[in-house]
Amino acid sequence: MRVLVAEDEPTLSAQLCAALADAGYAVDAARNGREVCYQGETQSYDAVVLDLGLPELDGISVLKRWRSQGQTMPVLILTARDQWHEKVAGIDAGADDYLTKPFHMEELLARLRALIRRSQGLASPTLSCGDLTLDTRSSRVSLAGLPVNLTSHEYKVLEYLMHRPNAVVSRAELTEHIYAQDFDRDSNTIEVFVGRLRKKLPAELIETVRGLGYRLVPPA
Repeated sequence: MRVLVAEDEPTLSAQLCAALADAGYAVDAARNGREVCYQGETQSYDAVVLDLGLPELDGISVLKRWRSQGQTMPVLILTARDQWHEKVAGIDAGADDYLTKPFHMEELLARLRALIRRSQGLASPTLSCGDLTLDTRSSRVSLAGLPVNLTSHEYKVLEYLMHRPNAVVSRAELTEHIYAQDFDRDSNTIEVFVGRLRKKLPAELIETVRGLGYRLVPPA
């Protein structure tokens, strides 16, 4: 999953990026509103953490512009404690949730997980496909109750597919969502990760759709 962090305060931005990376997200960062706006318009994100007090272009204006263009990625806004009107303006502009500074990082991570699940019509933090389960809170995968050991990139590919059961996902889309922008991307490695997953899981769970990509198929 790929997240954009839009925060101009250097220390908080670094803390957010580190916490999200530790949680398994591919993270991009931007510190002024114009850069944030451009990133959201030209890149594909599973969620955005958006500070409303950005320089050059404020977060409300960025959010309104995204929504007017049809951008639907979940957005979690960050507001100052005493700026209650910002919360109202942010929700009215199209935000999906908000957090008031200061906040606990664990709460931010939990809210992001929930936003990403809801954006795919999923309610439970535990995703299932037959006997395969993935706990988004602990990043643990099990098959018929037994733990499955995955590398970080194998997990990211599986997590993305499990958020989209029965949907065809292209190699390019997987590449875009499991790597940060500054990473040296290579869509051919997706085939390697899928091949490794098929050796660790029932091979028929991940179906190849010729010329289009991959699909996670629950067993009959």
